[in-house]
Amino acid sequence: MKLVFGALAALSLVASPAMSKTVLKVSSYLPPKHTFTRAVEAWGKTLEEKTNGELSVQVFPAGQLGPVNRQFDLVASGAADAAIILNSATPGRFPLTTLAGLPLSYPSAGNKSEITSRRLTELAPEYLSGEYPGMKILWMAVTPPLKINIKGREPSDLAALKGLRIRYAGEVFQQVLDKLGASPLPVPPAETSEALAKGIVDGATFPFEALQAFDLGPELNYSLEPGVASATFAFVMNQKTFDALTPEEQKAINETTGPDQAQAYGASWDQSEAKGKEYLEKNGVKIVTLSEDEQKKFHELVQPIVEAQIKAAAKNGAPAQAFYDAYTK
Repeated sequence: MKLVFGALAALSLVASPAMSKTVLKVSSYLPPKHTFTRAVEAWGKTLEEKTNGELSVQVFPAGQLGPVNRQFDLVASGAADAAIILNSATPGRFPLTTLAGLPLSYPSAGNKSEITSRRLTELAPEYLSGEYPGMKILWMAVTPPLKINIKGREPSDLAALKGLRIRYAGEVFQQVLDKLGASPLPVPPAETSEALAKGIVDGATFPFEALQAFDLGPELNYSLEPGVASATFAFVMNQKTFDALTPEEQKAINETTGPDQAQAYGASWDQSEAKGKEYLEKNGVKIVTLSEDEQKKFHELVQPIVEAQIKAAAKNGAPAQAFYDAYTK
């Protein structure tokens, strides 16, 4: 017995340092293969290297800790230390942030994710902190423009979308689909494949990389370009969790987040978008590009939506127009 207890005591001494290490619990509603989930896992490995293993990350993907519309609350309540937030999943909660995803609204430098994600992260301290009370914004992200992806007839022009039931996420996409004469249906991302297979919806709005992540290629026939609009994301941490870390751990986080990380992440998203397009083509999905005349019609169609969204975001005195102008500069 003495030998047993002695061995247990020795083991406890060995385990003690490991027990003191900090493991950040990160929630992701996205699947394990999604670019954002993988980026957070890679970020965690970088933190481990920078802190000699004292700070690490455990990612809970596929909504294990809660559905897409609960990610903000998971962090606010402390149920998760950090989470990936899809802003459009909780309409009205992030009126300024979502302006960055409006139709055809991009920085003058271009609509690649590495450009848009960096710009949104740069503007976050000045314009967006009020939308994330009690949280530290690690970085923001803007998807490559979401395309309208169809199962069934070829969308050779905008008129071909009339009457189609399209899966969407967010108020803006609902308004755009309404303008196009389609019927928008709110279907959770993970349930889209089944909805397409059962004929509940005729199509869905996703960027190419998400179509691959959710393996929707077998259920689709066409994908329409150019993209409609973008979705915005925020990767945030509970501020109290951050404040409780050691100065060295805080430094490691600060050095691995912010605009540079947003740009690097956006670049990886752009690469995944290219791979997603290849994935669609391998699955026999035809990429259809609207004519210049149809693109002009689309621009005229969505412009009132853009103006209305900016006006609505400014109702409570928020600097909506200033933020939008700064983002699209």
